[in-house]
Amino acid sequence: MNINLTLIGQAIAFALFVAFCMKFVWPPLINAISERQRKIADGLNAAEKAKADLADAQAQVKQEIDAAKAQAAQLIENANRRGAQLIEEARVQAAAEGERIRQQAQEAVGNEINQAREALRQQVAALAVEGAEKILTQQVDQQAHAVMLEQLAAKL
Repeated sequence: MNINLTLIGQAIAFALFVAFCMKFVWPPLINAISERQRKIADGLNAAEKAKADLADAQAQVKQEIDAAKAQAAQLIENANRRGAQLIEEARVQAAAEGERIRQQAQEAVGNEINQAREALRQQVAALAVEGAEKILTQQVDQQAHAVMLEQLAAKL
C-alpha cells in the first residue's frame, strides 16, 4: 500500500504543482510570449511600411530627377534658340549696315563723278574758249584749224 499511497501523494502534489503553475506561472509566461509576438509583428509591419516608403521615395526622387533633366533640356533648348535668334539679328543688322555703307559709297562715288564731270566741263569750256581765241586771233585757214583742233584734242 505504500506504493499506492505514495503514488496518490505524488499525483496530488503534481496536481497542486500544475494548478499553482497554471495560476501563477503560466499567465506571465503567456503574456510575455504574446507581448514578444506583438513586438515582432509590429517590427515586421514597420519594416514592410519602411520598405514601401523607401520605394515611394525612390520613385519620387526618380520623378524629380527626370523633371530636373527635362527642365535643364528645356533651358538648353531655349538658350540655343535665343543664341540662334541673336545671331540672326546680328546678321540682319550687319546686312542692313552693309547696305547703308554701300549706298553711302555709291552716293560718294556719284558725287565725285559729278564733281569730276563739272571740272571736266569747266576745263572743256576753258579749252574751247582758248581754242576760239586762238582761232579768232589767227587767220582763218583750213590747215591751221586742223592743227589747232588736233592740239585741242591732245589737251582733252
